[in-house]
Amino acid sequence: MSSVNAGSWAPEDDMESVLLAKDEIQERVRELGEAITRDYQRRPLVLVCVLKGAAPFFVDLVRAIDLPIHTDFIAISSYGASTKSSGVVRFLKDLDSPIEGKDVLIVEDIVDTGLTLQYILDNLSTRQPASVKVCGLLLKDRERAQDITVDYVGFHIPDKFVVGYGLDYAERYRNLSYIGILKPSVYQ
Repeated sequence: MSSVNAGSWAPEDDMESVLLAKDEIQERVRELGEAITRDYQRRPLVLVCVLKGAAPFFVDLVRAIDLPIHTDFIAISSYGASTKSSGVVRFLKDLDSPIEGKDVLIVEDIVDTGLTLQYILDNLSTRQPASVKVCGLLLKDRERAQDITVDYVGFHIPDKFVVGYGLDYAERYRNLSYIGILKPSVYQ
């Protein structure tokens, strides 16, 4: 694992490759914002950020949407410090406001197995929103444990362990402006 000393950290040494450059990400976020703006014209929208990983994407996406919006946040745990979902999902932070009768868009960083997202969808649907849709920055090309519909997809990516732009390994790499494939030697 690379050194964590301030000033000497070289995250690029931990990357197998850069999967998505900063400019690619920003362009796609702008396009997603335009699509969401078109689809929800004249309808108030509640954007729900799934913390922590989706936070950078969420902030950029909110700025790319030209609508009256309300923002809220949830925190879910299913990975811990592992590279694979534990299969046990729990809420660490719930919504602050009711969503009954409102259009809701869940903003997720990555859709992998679908277990966490299905848990969120099941939970929020019991609160009687007018609609619930999903915007995922990354959709892994793999079989999912759940049949999940991701209404707005940023990028389809290979089934590799990725970090950056909010995505982490053991709380590291979230602050990278790009998304990279982490070398297996870093997490094995």
